[in-house]
Amino acid sequence: MLLDCGEGTQMQLINYKIRYQRINHIFITHLHGDHYFGLIGLLSTMHLHGRKNDIELYGPIGLDEIITLQLKYSETFLAYKINFHPVDTENITQILDAKHFVVETIPLSHRIKCCGYLFKEKPKKRRLIKEALPEDLSLLNLVALKDGKDLLDEYGEILIENEKVTLPPKKNRTYAYCTDTAYLEAIIPQITDIDLLYHESTFLSDMKARAIETYHSTCAEAATIAKKANVKKLVIGHFSSRYKDLSPLLEEARTVFPNTSLAIEGELFEIPEE
Repeated sequence: MLLDCGEGTQMQLINYKIRYQRINHIFITHLHGDHYFGLIGLLSTMHLHGRKNDIELYGPIGLDEIITLQLKYSETFLAYKINFHPVDTENITQILDAKHFVVETIPLSHRIKCCGYLFKEKPKKRRLIKEALPEDLSLLNLVALKDGKDLLDEYGEILIENEKVTLPPKKNRTYAYCTDTAYLEAIIPQITDIDLLYHESTFLSDMKARAIETYHSTCAEAATIAKKANVKKLVIGHFSSRYKDLSPLLEEARTVFPNTSLAIEGELFEIPEE
């Protein structure tokens, strides 16, 4: 999954040795250029390098027209199919129901139609304790144990008690991606208690008037959202180019929400399953 696709995306994927042909879902938040100007280049490179699998492309109405026109006037005929999924930027909507996770839109407040995305893992199965299991259990028995069921004998008596041979499921991880947006407390109920929140933090608080004017957030405002939503960790990004030293932005956010990190190119943030 790829979230937004600004200029230079291909170069960064190459720099960090990420295999872009493994990307099957691309989510665009809005149609300001810094969030999608790299998209046509990436789609074209996938074609030139022999991609055959479909791409699922999610974004505001108009994205399909933009991509289609670029392909039309360059007389490019892709060897794979793009499935466009126009998203509702004004209402919470589930847009993807995959095997292991679901994706919802997060309505945001920006100068043009914009939404974030919430990724939620589906409930996981219980974990088998191999050394506690009899050797002759069938595949159906193992599936039943993973589903939390006891194994019964022909008389309905408990043969194997589930809790004695399994461990609880690993946690269902959650991640919210919120950019670009003005300070918006309306998103708090949807993102409450999530594991990781990326929230734009374009300005320091001394530029709050500019943030309001441009429908962006300050670092303190992003941290306030994280605190009120009781998220586990906050990552801030989308910094104004006026800031050559990012440490003041991190310091401002941490005064409100200590577990904050900067979204620096190449940084890896892992959400533990335990």
